[in-house]
Amino acid sequence: MTASPLPETLPATRLPRSVWSQALRDGRRALISWSVGTALVGAMYASFYPQIGGSMGDLTKSLPEGLKQAFNMEDLGSAAGYLGSTPFGVVIPLLALFHGASTGARAVAGDEESGYLDLLLAHPVGRVRLVLQRYAALATGSGAIAVAVLLMMLAIRGPADLGTVSVAEFTAQCLDLALLSAFFGALALCIGCFVGRRALVFGATAAVGVVTYALNSFGPQIGLGWTRHLSPFHYYLGGEPLKHGFQWADAGLTAAACVVLAGLGAWAFQRRDIGV
Repeated sequence: MTASPLPETLPATRLPRSVWSQALRDGRRALISWSVGTALVGAMYASFYPQIGGSMGDLTKSLPEGLKQAFNMEDLGSAAGYLGSTPFGVVIPLLALFHGASTGARAVAGDEESGYLDLLLAHPVGRVRLVLQRYAALATGSGAIAVAVLLMMLAIRGPADLGTVSVAEFTAQCLDLALLSAFFGALALCIGCFVGRRALVFGATAAVGVVTYALNSFGPQIGLGWTRHLSPFHYYLGGEPLKHGFQWADAGLTAAACVVLAGLGAWAFQRRDIGV
């Protein structure tokens, strides 16, 4: 018997037609964890409203006006005021910040550091397509987390005495939540396209998030009220969607910022020498 001849070339690892779908498939476990964890944490804090909502409303009457404005505590006695101050005002948006920062840092910079980016770009996929579809997957994940939070809030709406907040108002707030996470994801991805170092990207994005949160909360208290308009947190919560429903202008500005950052990142990555 004679051995079968070896092929002249080994078949290359096939890249899926959609970088977007592959990114979602690769990150599905992390996305499920983020979605379930964020929804459960939000539900835990929201469920405290029947026990502490009224008492907190009385307590905050004695607090300085500046402190109440900084932490959105003017109306803790109502369901919308309580939700806007605690779960949707602090805990959930900070989780959205860290989801966007970690996922955006991994989207390009993480693969570049690990060497996986070389394998991806060895296939017939352009750099711009890679960046934009990776960002589309990140934005899809941000939307999935927001949907999980929305479904959880609707599930506990009756038992937690949150019925004064309508379904549309919950939906409006969760839309802004998705855009907030997508914004920080776009920022992280953009920085990663310039520098290609995951830890640096995550740290820089988290630092921007903390600083802009402080600007939104404390800027007006020190005579710098105009700085609030530089913060994505202002466009996330400033229009009080839990009370007033959809804030299309704020949502549109955040979405436009996401598009600009993703586009800038794609432009930079297309022109940067990464040795491939």
